[in-house]
Amino acid sequence: MKKNRYLGRFALTVLAAGFALAFLMPTVLTITNSFMTQSEISANYGKVFSNVSGSEGKTYISETVNLKFIPDKVSLSQYITVLIKSPDYLLKFWNSVILVVPIVLLQLGVASITAYGFTRWRGKVRSFLFFFYVILMLMPVQVTLVPNYLVSDWLNLLNTRWSIIFPGAFAPFSVFLLTKSMRRIPSSLIEAAKLDGSSEWQVFKDICLPQCRSALYSIAILVFIDYWNMVEQPIILLPDAEKQPLSVYLSTINSSEVGLAFAIATIYMVPSLLLFLHGEDYLVEGIAHQGSVKG
Repeated sequence: MKKNRYLGRFALTVLAAGFALAFLMPTVLTITNSFMTQSEISANYGKVFSNVSGSEGKTYISETVNLKFIPDKVSLSQYITVLIKSPDYLLKFWNSVILVVPIVLLQLGVASITAYGFTRWRGKVRSFLFFFYVILMLMPVQVTLVPNYLVSDWLNLLNTRWSIIFPGAFAPFSVFLLTKSMRRIPSSLIEAAKLDGSSEWQVFKDICLPQCRSALYSIAILVFIDYWNMVEQPIILLPDAEKQPLSVYLSTINSSEVGLAFAIATIYMVPSLLLFLHGEDYLVEGIAHQGSVKG
């Protein structure tokens, strides 16, 4: 029995390692290929971006693509172009920062106050509103693009950063998660604070927010990654290319900029990776606790 148990664990470990390698391979490929020269990248992947037209409008790759993880010659030319020679790429990077950071901060602030209201307020109206929030959370971004466009146009916010920031600040996803987390706080703890003379603001600031630290970290990470990679919203609500984030450029690369795209994608991954590594424990703890919540 013990031998079978060890064999089972070994098989699961090998399977998990295989899945991990499969998921990590595109990231590793992007990082290593960013140190290749443009000529080497074109020799390895050029056929992907220069398809030969076939019959009936179909396209196909004419030759086998050569996937390489180790460059023949390490080159920093792509990074020099991105960071020094072409400031437009850095401008788009900072466009992403200017859009995403306010969304994360505002969404955490709005969600914290709203979740506290849902936690402290009891009644059928509260249950209906919370259910309405869940329904809104289930709607994909593509469904809300048209209403957001119409409202932004009516408020004269179209083609401004506020057309992206305002809808992001009031997204229902963080309200749902944070409400579930606040409901885990024992009501006796809140009542004891009220008996000691604490106001609602003090209860919210000194008891609820510290108790929900893991949920706040996990929400911040998930929201940041979600909006850091957004493409549809800037294309529709920010038609001015100079205001669009770097994620839009990465979705519209062409054959002459493949090497630059590898370097830009590597730089673009750094903030998300650092944020994830910093709050990994909080992220796991915050998500794991959501399943043990009583309504």
